[in-house]
Amino acid sequence: MTHENESPPPEYDGDTSRRTWGAERSLSRSLKKDGPLIAGEASPLLGSGSRDGDEFPPENRRDEEQAEWEGMVDFQHLPWWRTPSIYWLVPSFFLYALAFGGIIVPKINLILELICWEYYLELSKGDPAMNPTLLFGDGGGSEQCRHNPDIQAIVTKFTLLLTVIIGALSAVMSPKIGALSDRNGRVKLLVITSLGGFMTEVITILAYKYPEAVNYKWLLAGAIFEGFCGSFTAGFAVTHAYAADCTAPPKRSVAFGYFHACLFSGIALGPMAVAAILRSGGTLIMVFYIALGIHTFFMLFVLFVVPESLSKKRQEIAQEKYRAGRGSDAADGYTWKWALKSANILSPLTILWPTGPGTSSRLRANLILLSIVDTTIFGVAMGALNVLVLYTGYAFDWKTEDTSVFISEVNVIRVFGLLVILPSLNYLVRRRRQYTQRRDSGFVSADPTSGSDLFDLSIIRVAIFLEVAGYFGYATATTGQMFVASGVLAALGGIASPTLQASLTKHVPQDQIGQLLGATGLLHALARIIAPTIFGLIYAKTVATVPSTVFIVLTSFFVVAFFFSWFIRPHVYIEDQSTSTTTPETVNPVYDPDVLVDEEITGN
Repeated sequence: MTHENESPPPEYDGDTSRRTWGAERSLSRSLKKDGPLIAGEASPLLGSGSRDGDEFPPENRRDEEQAEWEGMVDFQHLPWWRTPSIYWLVPSFFLYALAFGGIIVPKINLILELICWEYYLELSKGDPAMNPTLLFGDGGGSEQCRHNPDIQAIVTKFTLLLTVIIGALSAVMSPKIGALSDRNGRVKLLVITSLGGFMTEVITILAYKYPEAVNYKWLLAGAIFEGFCGSFTAGFAVTHAYAADCTAPPKRSVAFGYFHACLFSGIALGPMAVAAILRSGGTLIMVFYIALGIHTFFMLFVLFVVPESLSKKRQEIAQEKYRAGRGSDAADGYTWKWALKSANILSPLTILWPTGPGTSSRLRANLILLSIVDTTIFGVAMGALNVLVLYTGYAFDWKTEDTSVFISEVNVIRVFGLLVILPSLNYLVRRRRQYTQRRDSGFVSADPTSGSDLFDLSIIRVAIFLEVAGYFGYATATTGQMFVASGVLAALGGIASPTLQASLTKHVPQDQIGQLLGATGLLHALARIIAPTIFGLIYAKTVATVPSTVFIVLTSFFVVAFFFSWFIRPHVYIEDQSTSTTTPETVNPVYDPDVLVDEEITGN
């Protein structure tokens, strides 16, 4: 029992991370603000010292939610407009994804027109009667451009070169940008990743407006700049790092799911918005002006409105660790081995194989397996996109509008899974345990410390199984209706990706999340180049004999991922060695800030 004239018990400095998300000294915080102590993941424990499960007072509910996760302790008493939250980024990221998805087809058509103009300009030098003309208004290029095989070949090679440049450079830069965001904050790096797209649209517009002065090959310079800024790959990784900073680990799969839903919504709605603009009398270049405006708005909004998710204290801790690592390199000498390691673009992947105190072989196995499964799913998704378009036209004689409707329907189902199914499952499964404990004992025990839990692994395995069923359905479908039904199954498996990436972040300390997601961005960037090439070649070699072969190969990749998922162990993570190794069981209960809750708060 504690009275007003007695000094409070000494703070417990042991490793409370084994029982709660950043609950250390949570009792002292609660006593200072005369509010109830929160020990659980998502809901209030006691209301004014009672056991009736009353809701937390509205004026303190935001502090209660922040107290659940140690990453938000530094922002606990700030006003809402200075407190980081995923809801600052979700609306603006949706617009960003809308621009990303909307300009995919228009950019190809615009490049087609620019190359066509250049092609006929060269021919006109030998034939003065020829007058090359740009016909942008129809949004699809002139007839002479679309049906000229020489122009088609040049466009294919040029767009492939753009893809390789952006993919290769973003593979190098994504890990560096992710690590920089750990030391310098997420917001500034997120602006830099968008700056690349901004400059690319500027060069595209200049090439359209002044084709004689700005040759279409200047788009290669835009690709180089976009690649050095990390492209969309790094932007997606930093966005996930921001979400991880201000979201408790049990909720991260849902938070990441929101951003995946934004991405697929943009891919589904962007082309529809562009089609509406062109049908209403708009021009092709107008699409790029709109995309440029969205990039400008996104950068300004993030830079001046979105609160930083890493406090100065956490940034300084990460900077000190980085300087300590650099200091050890200097002490060992900058040898040829150091130079070789620095030049190795795959060196950022070493974070997937951590060594030293707090690590274990199970941890390394988990990180490797999760990365393999995540990269496999991403690579298959990227590699299957073009094949789906070609195969449906070949096997079912689908026209452009039929394929567009199919892709839109599949993405709507995917978004439904990310926005409705995944959050609902997370709410029901995790909250039910807390409500049962509150009803039976009046106390909500702490959430599991870290690492993937059984719920995460179950979601991953079920989702991959749905992908297996969907892609096997693609391979065996004999009618368009069967193909659409298979697409629905595969789309429901889309909840695997955010859960996998959320699970990865649960294995490392807070100051390494950006570095880890940057490493996965490297893998995604490589998959973005390799997967479409491999699966495209397989389809090209087998389309004349067994065109569904490529889907059998895609299904086999998912089967391998499903097999690997069963070797991922729950509750494995890097143990923080900076705190005392004393376990809660060895501490005197009187001094444990999470035991004498009733007596401390009610004074009984």
